[in-house]
Amino acid sequence: MNGATRISTVLALSLLATACATPGDPVEPASLRDPNALAASATFAREEASADAWPAADWWRAFGDPQLDRLMDDALAGSPTLREAQARTRAALAAADASESNLYPHVGAQGSAVRERFPEHALVPPPVAGTWDTVYQLNAALSWEIDFWGGNRAAYASALGRARAAQVDAAAARLALTTSIALAYARLEQAFLELDVERDALADREHIHELTRQRSRAGLDSRLELKQAEAAIPASRERIEQLEETIALTRHQLAALAGQGPDRGLAVERPAARGLRRLQLPTSLPAELLGRRPDVVAQRWRVEAFAHGIEAARARFYPNVNLVALVGLQSLGAAGFFSAASTTASAGPAITLPIFDAGRLRAGLAASRAEYDAAVERYNQALADGLRDIADQLASFRSVRAQDARQREAMAATQEAYELALARYREGVGSYLQVLSAEAPLLAQRRLDAELRGRELAISIHLMRALGGGFEPTPVALARAPHEGETSHEN
Repeated sequence: MNGATRISTVLALSLLATACATPGDPVEPASLRDPNALAASATFAREEASADAWPAADWWRAFGDPQLDRLMDDALAGSPTLREAQARTRAALAAADASESNLYPHVGAQGSAVRERFPEHALVPPPVAGTWDTVYQLNAALSWEIDFWGGNRAAYASALGRARAAQVDAAAARLALTTSIALAYARLEQAFLELDVERDALADREHIHELTRQRSRAGLDSRLELKQAEAAIPASRERIEQLEETIALTRHQLAALAGQGPDRGLAVERPAARGLRRLQLPTSLPAELLGRRPDVVAQRWRVEAFAHGIEAARARFYPNVNLVALVGLQSLGAAGFFSAASTTASAGPAITLPIFDAGRLRAGLAASRAEYDAAVERYNQALADGLRDIADQLASFRSVRAQDARQREAMAATQEAYELALARYREGVGSYLQVLSAEAPLLAQRRLDAELRGRELAISIHLMRALGGGFEPTPVALARAPHEGETSHEN
C-alpha cells in the first residue's frame, strides 16, 4: 500500500466514522466505595490489635488438634469440590487465552479437489463448458483485525478479569471447604460434650431410682415417687440415642467433605480442639480487608471485567478493518497444478461499518453499563458484609465470654442446691419432688456449659473465615469509570 492509498484509507475511515451508530447519552457510573469510609473504629476499638493477627493459610492448626489437621489435609488433597473449582479456573483461563488470540494475525491453509460439471451457458467458455473436470486448490490465508478502537484488547482484558475472579473463587471454595470441616468438627465436639452431660444425668437418675426403690420398700416413699424415678431413666436414654445419632451423622459429613466414604468417618475420634482463648484483630481493618477476603477480591476483579466489557461494547460502534491476504495454487485439472502459471494471490482491507442496527448496539452497551453498575454495588455490599461479619463474630465472642462467667456462677449454685436436696432425700428429711426441682436447673446449666464450649469453638472458626482464612492479598487496579467522554446523536 503506497502513501496515497494510506491517506485515502484514513480519510475514508474518518468519513465513515461520522456515519456510525453512536453510543448514546453518557450515564453516571456507580462508584467503588472506599473501605475507610465505612465507620468501624468504635466497633473494633475494644479489641486488642496486632499487625500479625491475620489468619495463616493453615489457620485450623491454631486449635491444636492433630486429628483436625489430618482431616483438612485429606480434604485439600482429594475434595471433588476443590477440583471442580480448579476446573472452572482452567476453563476461565482458556477463555482468556482464546480472547487474546484475537489480538494477533491468524494464518490458515486449505486444500480441495472438487469434481465439477461446468454448464454450457455460464461464465466458463468452451471447450470446458459442458464437460466434467476437477478444480484443484491449495491456499494459505492470513487475516488480521487491526483493532483501531481497542475492542479486542478490551475484550481480552475483560476475559482476563473473569479468569482472575475464577482463580480467587477457587481460593474462596478452599476457605468454604475448610470452614465447613472445622464447623462440623465443632458440632462433633459439642455433641460429645452434651453426651457427657446426658450420661452423667443417666447415672444420677439410676442412682436416685435405686434410692427411691429402697425408700419405697421401707415405706418412706409411695409408688408414685418410684414411678417418677423410673420415668426419668428412659428420657435420658432417649436423649443419649439422639446425641449418638448426631455424632454418627456428623462423622459421615466429615468424611463426605473430605471426599471419602463413610468408613473414613468411623475413624474420627472425639475432638480435642478448643476455641481461641485470646482474641486479636488486625491493626489495618477495614482498609486491608478488601485484599484479604476472597469473596471481596473476586468481586473486585468482576468489576474490572465489566469495566473492560463496556469498552469492548463501545468499540463495536466504529468501523472495523480486517487485513486479508491469500496466496496459493489453483488449476482446472491436475496438469501444471504446481507450476508458476497456477499461482493465485490477493490482498486488501475488509471494512465493516455499523450504520443502522435498530438499536442493537446501544442495547448491548446499555446492558454492559448496567452489569458494571451491578458489579460495583455487589462489591460495595460485599465490603459492608465483610465488616459486619467480623463485627458479628466479635459480638458473639463477647457474649459467650459474659455468658460463660454467669453460667459458672449459676452452675456452682445449682450444683450445691442439687447436692443438698439429694442429701436430704437420702437422709429421709426431704422429698423426691425437691430432688426433681433441684435437678432440672442443674441439668439445664450443664447443657448450657456444653453449648457455650461448642459455640466458643464455632465462633473462633467463623472469625478466621471472616478475616479471610489466610488468603494472600492480591494487588487489584482500580476500575476506570467507563462512561466518560461519550457524545450522543441519533442514528
